[in-house]
Amino acid sequence: MKSVASKALARSYGAERTLTSIVGLLALAGGVVVLVVGQGWLGTFRAQRPVLDPIAVDWLGREPVLAKVAAIVLGVVLLVFGLWWFFRSLRPEGRPDLELDRTPGQELTVTAAAISGAVRADAEAVEGVSRARVRAVGDASSPALRMEISLREGADLKTVWHELDARVLTRARESLGVDTLPTAVRIDLDASTKQRVK
Repeated sequence: MKSVASKALARSYGAERTLTSIVGLLALAGGVVVLVVGQGWLGTFRAQRPVLDPIAVDWLGREPVLAKVAAIVLGVVLLVFGLWWFFRSLRPEGRPDLELDRTPGQELTVTAAAISGAVRADAEAVEGVSRARVRAVGDASSPALRMEISLREGADLKTVWHELDARVLTRARESLGVDTLPTAVRIDLDASTKQRVK
């Protein structure tokens, strides 16, 4: 089962994986059909016939205009679909704005930048954290966070992690009114504190 936190690790490519899986299954099914027919499991007569059915070839010869129109339409549809999929894959990752109150006249929306800024400020207030970068990702129905935490030299990693989990992330969940807030945390030593070996 996919963990909840894994939603925050990287951009979701569920649609791309689904399309790839469907194309792969169709190709596999086509290959199995060709193998079954070629081996003569559906009869030796069918196995000895050409790949392009003579009846279909004769029909295409009698209806060249219709065949060309169908080929052009299919080509245009595939081109449009390919371009749409290409630009869809390149679009920027969503940054969710959460609507906390939808009551007419009292609407309250928290922007992704505000979420990131508030969590970053809380994270940088933790003892031992020198710098934090936070990004709200996902969508309004299932927001997630990505955090990059830089530690000062000598910071206690266990204490920092406990503070992030117990205080920073708990406060973020409570403020946003969500039960779960998938979060990917990357922790490293602040480069500014590293000393050059002489």
